[in-house]
Amino acid sequence: MSNPLAPDWLSVPGDANLLDSRLWPDGVARGNRDELTIHGVPASRLVADYGSPLYVVDLDTVRRRAAWIRDVMTSAFEAPGRRVRVYYATKALLAGDVLHVIRQEGLGADVSSAGEWTAATRAGIDPSDIEYQGNNKSDAELHQAVQAGVGAIVLDSAQEVRRVAAVATAVGVTQPVMIRVNTGVHAGTHDYLATAREDQKFGIARSDIPEVADAIRAESSLTLIGLHSHIGSQIVSPDGFVEATTRVLELYERLSADHPLGVLNIGGGFAIPYTPSDPESNVEVIAGRIAAEVNGFCDRTGIDIPVVACEPGRVIVGPAGITLYSVGTTKSVTVESESGEAERLYVSVDGGMSDNLRPALYGANYTARLANRASSAAPALVRVVGSHCESGDIVVHADYVPGDVAPGDILAVAGTGAYCHSLASNYNGFGRPALVVIEGGEARVGIRAESVDDVLSRDLGLALGVQHSQSGESGQ
Repeated sequence: MSNPLAPDWLSVPGDANLLDSRLWPDGVARGNRDELTIHGVPASRLVADYGSPLYVVDLDTVRRRAAWIRDVMTSAFEAPGRRVRVYYATKALLAGDVLHVIRQEGLGADVSSAGEWTAATRAGIDPSDIEYQGNNKSDAELHQAVQAGVGAIVLDSAQEVRRVAAVATAVGVTQPVMIRVNTGVHAGTHDYLATAREDQKFGIARSDIPEVADAIRAESSLTLIGLHSHIGSQIVSPDGFVEATTRVLELYERLSADHPLGVLNIGGGFAIPYTPSDPESNVEVIAGRIAAEVNGFCDRTGIDIPVVACEPGRVIVGPAGITLYSVGTTKSVTVESESGEAERLYVSVDGGMSDNLRPALYGANYTARLANRASSAAPALVRVVGSHCESGDIVVHADYVPGDVAPGDILAVAGTGAYCHSLASNYNGFGRPALVVIEGGEARVGIRAESVDDVLSRDLGLALGVQHSQSGESGQ
């Protein structure tokens, strides 16, 4: 029977131990004693060896999904005289092991900071295979990228034209640039995820694009190679992509006489499911619809588009990651509802908003399962909460897990490969968890955990405080 406190989208599972294959990495299964395993590696062993909370990333799933998105885009868009470029959005998960896989699968990188740039290049991604994004790139970041031979800098404002031109002149190169177009297409997602509304920080308004293009042409150290659009994240329907592409192509045609272009970047934002009730974007359908629009444009206008590019991130790494937590306490709470009193079981774990900010940031939903065992207990409506001193410190807003979940159990949360490690913090003095990668059935540390000493190591006030205290005592 459904709990009246449960959201409408959440159904009571027939078996609260089952794993929806859409949500979990390829290698996740129930092994001996029904324990959750990743390519045969038990969850309890991972926690024993590497601690808890723990990010776990299945690199085999990352590799498969990177190759899949590359092949889908190539199949949809490739044509005589045209090639397809796929740039991994490094902001989704910036980890060396992931970047090595990305490079091996022939993808480039989309970066927006010196940190992302440095990680990508240290992982062996050629600078010419990198696009540099961002609405507020510093002169130092621009100089570093231009000097190294970055493939393209995506201009996000008219002011950037002269700034990038000055850097390119100083370095002595002609720098390829693109213009990020604010298409005005609403992505139909959370306001914080929608990045093509007129009243927000990304992109240049369509009405201003011709003037910006003329300004680029006036700079001898710049060459305009294309237009870029990104309408948001977690997008299911192809309609927004198609409308945004149509509007960018109108600009492409308008500019073609004076500014021959070569690249159309359609961005990313393909949705993945986080709960069994979530839809996922059909990337094949989306790519096919956009390709039909692009090919129709080329046939109608006679204008070639030599390169079509995209920037997936979440869709590659999101389903490849899980987070393991240890249960500390459980607490049943009686809540008044329209149907009378109802019970919600609060399950407290040893992490929280410091390792997954998304539920607190924009109400993101996740799915949890018992990982160290299976259970025949009746499903109970739970809210998985963290250990931070915040009432909004929620890991899973609502899910059903076996009602005998207890201190000492391990919970696994699905779909945490994207934007969890990237958004992690040291709130309340917590160290960020280790990130363990599993490849070929073997686990290894990809990013080590932070100890309390690591967290406090940059605080010179604490170090000086110790010295002052010692000095004061000796002076008495």
